[in-house]
Amino acid sequence: MDNKTLEQVALSVRSLAMDAVEAASSGHPGLPMGTAELGALLYGEVLNHYPKDPDWPNRDRFVLSAGHGSMLLYSLLHLSGYELPIEELKQFRQVGSRTPGHPEYGYTPGVETTTGPLGQGVGNAVGLALAERILASRFNTAAHTIVDHCTYVLASDGDIMEGVASEASSLAGHLGLGKLIVFYDDNQISIDGSTDITLSEDVPARYRAYGWHTTEADMYNPDSLRTALEAARAETGRPSLIAVKSVIGKGSPNKAGTAGVHGAALGADEVRETKRALGLPEDETFHVAPEAKSFFAEYQTELKRRYEAWRATFDAWSQANPALREEWDATIADKAKAAEFALKQISWPSFELGESAATRQASGKAIKAIAAGCAQFVGGSADLAASNSTGFAAEGGEQSAANPSGRMIHYGVREHGMGAVSNGLALHGGLRPFAATFLIFSDYMRPSVRLAALMKLPVTYVWTHDSVYLGEDGPTHQPVEQLAALRAIPNLVMLRPGDAQETMVAWEMALRRTDGPTGLALTRQKLAVYEKHDPNWRETVRSGAYVVRDSDGPAEVVLVATGSEVTLALAAAEQVDRPVRVVSMLSRELFLQLPQNERDKIVPPDAMAVAVEAAVGQGWHEVVGAQGKVFSIDRFGESGPGSKVAEHLGFSLENLVAVIRTRS
Repeated sequence: MDNKTLEQVALSVRSLAMDAVEAASSGHPGLPMGTAELGALLYGEVLNHYPKDPDWPNRDRFVLSAGHGSMLLYSLLHLSGYELPIEELKQFRQVGSRTPGHPEYGYTPGVETTTGPLGQGVGNAVGLALAERILASRFNTAAHTIVDHCTYVLASDGDIMEGVASEASSLAGHLGLGKLIVFYDDNQISIDGSTDITLSEDVPARYRAYGWHTTEADMYNPDSLRTALEAARAETGRPSLIAVKSVIGKGSPNKAGTAGVHGAALGADEVRETKRALGLPEDETFHVAPEAKSFFAEYQTELKRRYEAWRATFDAWSQANPALREEWDATIADKAKAAEFALKQISWPSFELGESAATRQASGKAIKAIAAGCAQFVGGSADLAASNSTGFAAEGGEQSAANPSGRMIHYGVREHGMGAVSNGLALHGGLRPFAATFLIFSDYMRPSVRLAALMKLPVTYVWTHDSVYLGEDGPTHQPVEQLAALRAIPNLVMLRPGDAQETMVAWEMALRRTDGPTGLALTRQKLAVYEKHDPNWRETVRSGAYVVRDSDGPAEVVLVATGSEVTLALAAAEQVDRPVRVVSMLSRELFLQLPQNERDKIVPPDAMAVAVEAAVGQGWHEVVGAQGKVFSIDRFGESGPGSKVAEHLGFSLENLVAVIRTRS
């Protein structure tokens, strides 16, 4: 692409961006107008992609971490030939359009991830780059390279300020992800004004301290951008940050370089003056320069040539490596097939009646079994591998710059970054990631969990030490409100198994799920494997709940318990002379999705229902009804041995028995 053509593409981006935002009376024109040259260079010269096949596995990934500038991405996708017609740009930010206010994964071809919450895109990109490295180690051979692509990011000042980006960037530097290149749009403007009021650090110096290669470029000098890119791509042992000086809202005579162009339409008068200054037709909206149209029409030939060259290499690799090709088809081409393929490879541990194990320990055995049989299984813990029982170095190897094939990831104390990186691993395709920490610290990663649910990503969360029973660490570490808060996230399925056998089923359910994330809430304390009344419980529980213990004759009381509290409920049922049924509710969300008649079979409406959970009682009346009872802990905990803390808080066998004996 010559520089004159690049200028015409950039001009077209500015035209489309300002008109789309003006038509919507809403949006952020400043970033697309300020970074149009970089976008033109990426989509017209740098990116290895093929608009006719947006899901091509070996495409370069571009992440617009500064998702508020979405019209930059939509304009470039439209111009470069993706299935995003001009009519969709004219419907920017309208209900049902493929051009939502911030890019959303799954809505628009060519959008790699949902961005908008700042810093998340940087974290996702670290996961995308890490996935590329792991899969390259898995599938490339001495004769054929089929996984070889880069991840590019455009990050704003806001992204750079967010902690999640810092966590993920630190990890990327430590791991030496050389195919990750971040452009820092250094326009020195945020919503409140100049970044002088909030940011005085030397950002490239900070990234050098993370272990990154850094360089600088001028947004409006294409050769400067090319030189910086060449240096970044030559650096294979470190990720790269390119600090690019730019002017927000470039082209606007009265608003360029000001906060006024960051998050609001220019206004009709300023649009007119901007078009006049840029040489655009003043009486035409959504103008695209003829030179830009003709360039991208011709450029399709080059993109197709690259794509077909890869296909030829891929076909030759397939002929030479049929077993790897079978694995590729099963793990990368189709999510449902990937889940089935994984499950077929796993030899699940077994646990006998009466055997005692913390559910975190049972989960640890499951993780080792999954890792041994499933090559796409990756993940790790936020510096808690021993406590979470998530180590599988013997089965998967430890991920590092020296061991790029390693599947066990040491995230360090970076919960939020871990969540964002896990989303990137899932977004890439070909891997099934998990992330682990204490349940209390799910609060640190909640924004990333929410985005996984929004994007329908099959990430599994291992959240251990799930109640006040963890004991001596005290109320700072004892989760009480976390289960309710996590259950409130749409499309996140929480599973709280009551013993080791249920933990195996929970893991299988998590791996089988392809349309969203799953959280496992696991105990620190040991629990005995209990007898199950339902002979088909392994199937029944997949709908959320099953009968563990039934009464002789119609139940007068139904104890609905989760996790470790199933054992408590069973003990209580033995101490009363009323007919009592005990239900293990592995997933409240799944149970509540059942038709009412199916729910009534598990929790009969004519019985007194009592929810039993060592956490806040919020939400349980949906299960037990308005007249039901909730035996819960609705306050913060205390420091002390777990059982004594629970008793101190009134969460005791004696008190539960008293509730059961109370006539409704």
